[in-house]
Amino acid sequence: MKEIVVISGKGGTGKTSISASFSLLGGEDVITADCDVDAADLHLLLAPDFAHAEDFYSGLLARIDPSRCDECGICAQVCRFDAVHVVDGHHHIRELDCEGCGYCARVCPQRAVQLQERKVGQWYRSRLRTGGTMVHARLDIGAENSGKLVAKVKQEAREAAREQGREWILVDGAPGIGCPVMSSLSGADAVVFVTEPTVSGFHDLRRVYDLVRRFDMATACIVNKADLNPEMTRSVHAFLQEAGIRHLADLPYDEAFTEAMVEGCTVVEKEGTPLARALEESWTRLRTLLGTERTGDHP
Repeated sequence: MKEIVVISGKGGTGKTSISASFSLLGGEDVITADCDVDAADLHLLLAPDFAHAEDFYSGLLARIDPSRCDECGICAQVCRFDAVHVVDGHHHIRELDCEGCGYCARVCPQRAVQLQERKVGQWYRSRLRTGGTMVHARLDIGAENSGKLVAKVKQEAREAAREQGREWILVDGAPGIGCPVMSSLSGADAVVFVTEPTVSGFHDLRRVYDLVRRFDMATACIVNKADLNPEMTRSVHAFLQEAGIRHLADLPYDEAFTEAMVEGCTVVEKEGTPLARALEESWTRLRTLLGTERTGDHP
């Protein structure tokens, strides 16, 4: 079983469109995992059926039992997050402000405050229109612990791969370098960077590479809209060579990218376009890379 993670140092580079294209090219042989749980949108292109859904709980939430509360106000005095407020003379917890630290429960003389597991989102196992399986999730508004939800998505994706005897797991990771990204990278065999030839794109590529090189995995890169800034593209190429990152492809700027998103399909379904051909070749090169090189051969 080989696990590939597609990430970018910043949003808007085309990462999800490329991940969706690889998923479609892999078909039923690929287990797809959308680990961008804070802003999940891979389902917009792959049309999962949301056949199986489960709530996900992480962290704690304080609740006040009105039958026990004598309105002494001690909980409000000690709460550093201003999560306790008074409505019509009764104390209540603002869910979005509560950090689940439990201090209010500790000091309540009437033991009126209970700590409960907090529901932070849902995860799904779906069948895709490609015939493949997708594991994905949705973080609730204002909820935290997205890194743990990402870990759950990856765990279920690996379980689905074992059950179905699939060789490939394709992960659409979150942008940036935060906890969800590190959780997406954990245990993977290879990472594909998606970048663009801009000052911010190049800066964030180097930043996310500094994170990835601490993991033991093969690295590759796709430069999207490479023809818009040839000078910056050359700088990106020089960095890839210096860092030992495999250069998979330069994608030209093409309005087919936007057209595919509007139509709710993947770029590779725009047959005959340079984009489709380049992504098909990239998917082939990527599988060859993992088939012929040991994990960790690239820095």
